[in-house]
Amino acid sequence: MSTTSARRARRLYDRQLEDPQLLADSLGRLREGQLERGLYFGPHPLCVSLRPELITQDEYRAAQLAAQAVYGALSRLEAALLADEGLRGELDLRPEEERLALADPGYPHSSPSSRLDSFAAPEIGYVEYNAESPAGMAYGDELSRIFWEMPAMLRLRERFRLRPLRCAERQLEVMLAAYRAWGGTAPPQVAIVDWAGLPTLGEFELFRQAFLRRGVPAIICQPGELAFSGGRLHGPSGEVVNLVYRRVLEAELLAEGEAAEALCTAYLAGAVCVVNSFRAKLLHKKMSLALLSDPRWQHLYTPPQRRAIARHVPWTRKLQEGATERHGRRVPDLLDHVATHQREMVLKPNDEYGGKGVILGWTVSRREWEQALTVGLSQSYVVQEAIPVPRDRYPVAVGDAVQELELGRDMDPYLFQGRVGGILTRLSSSALLNVTAGEGSVVPAFVVEEAA
Repeated sequence: MSTTSARRARRLYDRQLEDPQLLADSLGRLREGQLERGLYFGPHPLCVSLRPELITQDEYRAAQLAAQAVYGALSRLEAALLADEGLRGELDLRPEEERLALADPGYPHSSPSSRLDSFAAPEIGYVEYNAESPAGMAYGDELSRIFWEMPAMLRLRERFRLRPLRCAERQLEVMLAAYRAWGGTAPPQVAIVDWAGLPTLGEFELFRQAFLRRGVPAIICQPGELAFSGGRLHGPSGEVVNLVYRRVLEAELLAEGEAAEALCTAYLAGAVCVVNSFRAKLLHKKMSLALLSDPRWQHLYTPPQRRAIARHVPWTRKLQEGATERHGRRVPDLLDHVATHQREMVLKPNDEYGGKGVILGWTVSRREWEQALTVGLSQSYVVQEAIPVPRDRYPVAVGDAVQELELGRDMDPYLFQGRVGGILTRLSSSALLNVTAGEGSVVPAFVVEEAA
């Protein structure tokens, strides 16, 4: 199915919403469904767009091929980082991060699930790699179930074949596969671990229920509620925990000191299977994309991987003084170049999430940009060449009304053991597409084909 046909499906969907009754019924179903399922991020519903993301099989296949090629390069980079202390030094790891990263997790993929965040306008460009704890899978699956039964979607399904891209079950599968590779034989006791009171608690509960449906007991707890004794990790009620779904990010965990001790000690002792592993930190650092795009490290990758990097990874460098190159041209001093090409650049902390600390050069004044560069030099930051953000018009619920708004859109494929198995799509009127940052909307994605 051509991209033109996909546009036709989107136009038809929007025209259907011109029917006041269909619009009201669809909006009501979207709101009621999210309320019933707890699909909120803090006080805000996850989705405010009445149209899902509709993509063709060709578009989805292109996303799969691109993501899997870049993932292959990242896997080679991880192997090099484990073998080369000098190369690891480029990541600015703290001593405890390095100690945890070098410990064998007990299974082959350091990140059984991960996510590459991208924009496709028109070429796919990957701007971040979420190797630690990719969120949103269960939320996205539940949203797709709500949309599947919305009146507007029911009518669209009369004209087009639609396939939801659900992936929460894949998360369960790779976790259980990691547990078996680690040496687990009996059904595991799962602990979903993160801090209390987070806006993502609803997704933890969705995963807990999914484990229970498989006959796998699962609890939700905080790191400080775990205890390590007798060579085993124990949960809040004394149960032996042998599989941890780690939603807590390593930097936040280690910052709490004593609260991290039981989980980290059990992991280092090989007493618990932790997914994703602490080794995931190596590639979760934003410096990983700099090590992909910097020609000094191109010998690490195969020729097809180098081509994929050139095509899909934007120019990225560690923020520092000194010479480098950009698109084959020598840059005498990186800092001067970034200062004078402000509107082409994005500045990011090496180890943050949710858009924290990200500075978009074209959105700030010259003085603010210079101040940000000073801060970045004193800490650990990367600078990345900005790539275009695709934009489209979406019917959006604003209060009691529906308005057509032009929104930016990303496309973030989830990878399970290196294979794409679904995508996260976010929309926003802000230049920074991130729900965690308080902006935007999640929409489920469907592959669309012309009905026979």
